[in-house]
Amino acid sequence: MIRQLKLLLFLIPTLLIPVGCHEIDSHDNDPRGNFNALCDIIDEHYCFFREKNIDWNQVRSRYGAMISPKMSSRELFQVCSDMLDELHDGHTNLSTPFATSYYRAWWSDYPQNYDARIIEQHYFNFNYTSIGSVYYGILPQNVGYIRYPSFEQSLGDGNWDYIFSFLATCDALIIDIRDNGGGRMDNVEPLVSRFITTRALAGYISHKTGPGHSDFSEPYPFYFNPAPDGSVLWMKPVAVLTNRSTFSAANNFASIMKLLPQVKLIGATTGGGSGMPFSSELPNGWGIRFSACSILDANGDPTEWGVDPSQGCAVDMDPQAALDGIDTILDFAVKTLLSQN
Repeated sequence: MIRQLKLLLFLIPTLLIPVGCHEIDSHDNDPRGNFNALCDIIDEHYCFFREKNIDWNQVRSRYGAMISPKMSSRELFQVCSDMLDELHDGHTNLSTPFATSYYRAWWSDYPQNYDARIIEQHYFNFNYTSIGSVYYGILPQNVGYIRYPSFEQSLGDGNWDYIFSFLATCDALIIDIRDNGGGRMDNVEPLVSRFITTRALAGYISHKTGPGHSDFSEPYPFYFNPAPDGSVLWMKPVAVLTNRSTFSAANNFASIMKLLPQVKLIGATTGGGSGMPFSSELPNGWGIRFSACSILDANGDPTEWGVDPSQGCAVDMDPQAALDGIDTILDFAVKTLLSQN
């Protein structure tokens, strides 16, 4: 049975990406057939083999030796999951009725560098305002604070106007996207649009043009527009707070904001995750999702491995200070912002 692979296009509504379906060979619905189908799909469509120096043939051979005709579905799943971990990609998931694989080492080996309770209790005394998943308030130093925990949740232009109008008298602004694991890429532009006054280059994208590991288009640009006329914009100093658990769409937001002149990226290097996802299905019905199109920042640099803080702005939370209710990343951001005024 021939299956067609469909690219998930949800980067930006106005970004048109020429794609087509590529037919792959049929495979038997048995352990070897499902393993080979998975390997072929990854081989023809994964986008970071060269950047990560992965010899897929060697990986395939090594894990293929573990496949046996009588192995159970769970045993097959474990072998396939371990193989997919070789991609070191948080966007790669093998989904079955009983489990979903997930590569965790992109964040698990790093300090968390965020504790929501510290900010809510010790900085706001729980006196903050919420709209949807976003909460905001004004710190004692007259610095505005916006917490955006997930780009899965969107806000309308009117909601953003309320927030920025409320914070308009502040001298500076902090946007906290620590522990933001991503979400919908089309929720990035509405927030970025509040910090630009003209059409701005947001980055580049390169898509697959064939089954070879080097078969990619030349990177081509995509742009963001300012917020609609009459919207409330913010041109005063901004700090964007990041940690290793800032991933995917949040990683993209960080890469764009970092290059704006009024913005400092403060905290730890983000978790990366710049590949646009691609989904397909194995003969047994298991779903596979992984990175297929690479996104570069506006300088043409890759962000798959994360976005570094601005120069001189790398800082971790002090665990001892955290016990006393102090967020050293947030305090550093406030001090940095006020020094610009």
